[in-house]
Amino acid sequence: MKTTKYYIAAITAYTTWGFFSLVLRPIHEYPALDILFYRVFSCSILMLLITFLFKRKAFQETIAIFKSLSDSEKKKAVLLNIGGSFFLMANWFTFIYVMNHVSVKATSLAYLVCPILTTLLAFFILKEKLAKTQWLAVGLSILGCLLLSYADIMDMFFSIIIGLTYACYLVSQRVNKGFDRFIVLTFHITLAAILLFPFYPEYSGPIPTEFKFYFCIETIAIAFTIIPLFLNLYALSGINSSTVGMLLNVNPMIAFLLANFVYHEKISALQISAYGIIFIAVLVFNSHHIFAIKQKYILSSKDSH
Repeated sequence: MKTTKYYIAAITAYTTWGFFSLVLRPIHEYPALDILFYRVFSCSILMLLITFLFKRKAFQETIAIFKSLSDSEKKKAVLLNIGGSFFLMANWFTFIYVMNHVSVKATSLAYLVCPILTTLLAFFILKEKLAKTQWLAVGLSILGCLLLSYADIMDMFFSIIIGLTYACYLVSQRVNKGFDRFIVLTFHITLAAILLFPFYPEYSGPIPTEFKFYFCIETIAIAFTIIPLFLNLYALSGINSSTVGMLLNVNPMIAFLLANFVYHEKISALQISAYGIIFIAVLVFNSHHIFAIKQKYILSSKDSH
């Protein structure tokens, strides 16, 4: 299947993010905003270094491609990339705010709401077509999210805000084509770093001195930001944003399993049921691709005999 590599890229990105807590928990005593500042600044510096040391040709080609565009295409490219950076930064900001001032549960629920919002935005804005089974999967996801938000409607409200910012990022980058994906991501994160920098002196805490903090930050920057976001953009170049969005459910499901088996957090029967429904929704949404792979495997097995 030609699209399998894009599915693998998306699943790898969201599986990686599912394990985010393993590297975030060791530095939980530091303010969330400090973690955000150092994460973004580290990512920007690393990506600029990689670009100018190893990706000069791609950078020059990207500039040449941009210059060759018509005025209307240039305007569209600028808006898509500035918009992408804004949505990414807004997602990180709202995530940190809700985690600090609302609840951790709301941030987890946000990445279950996000696939639904991504699918709906892709349908109405990008005119991406959905099969009946995929609409069924969206309905199952909505049911799972409603079950999880049953106890606190405000959690759902804040989850929608966080999820909407990332859904907008996915949908905007689906149509942001023609440029090297690494260069595009470098632009998004560097612009976010530039916009965040004026807030650093006022809102940051004392400069951290522990080696543990910087080790975790660099791990977050490389393994949990640059690589997954690059894989995410790569996936968007080959499959629909609604599909990429639905695969995002892998992230909170892994986080849910970690909360239960690693951190021994109390899990209710309602939560287990809700996550089970959402897992089924992911399988139903991507059933056409799963069956296509199975059919190809059966045919190749027959040919080999």
